[in-house]
Amino acid sequence: MKISRGIAATAVLASAIAGTAALAPQASAAAKAAYNGACGSGYKVVNSAPIGSKGTVFLTYNSSKGKNCVVTVRNAAGSPVEMFAYLYAHGASESVEDSGLYRSYAGPVYTNGRGKCVDWAGGIDNQSTWTYGSNCGSLKAHRVTKGW
Repeated sequence: MKISRGIAATAVLASAIAGTAALAPQASAAAKAAYNGACGSGYKVVNSAPIGSKGTVFLTYNSSKGKNCVVTVRNAAGSPVEMFAYLYAHGASESVEDSGLYRSYAGPVYTNGRGKCVDWAGGIDNQSTWTYGSNCGSLKAHRVTKGW
């Protein structure tokens, strides 16, 4: 008789646990990075690209200043990892980049982009996304996403 009660008690407990698990909310997909305003006042997101499953790189533009800005944002802040934000306006003498070990974002980096195509990129840990010839009207942007 004790064995039967033990089995019945175990079955009731297992049923209760299963019922609780069925009622528990499912784990949601990883949160997606949102633009964090790091470029400052007047900058609006004009383009973005996912960096694998780790975050997003945002290209912003301030029409009153004629400047572009790039910031790379992780989906969730955590221990510092290698990150970068890169920006180049066609015809400029050099590109701008911010890289290092960061907890939540890299950048911002700025360049004068009024009337120019831009190349921009971001990387988090071992993944990166590069966009070439972007946001310049008639030319079609070319994007490359890769791990390193």
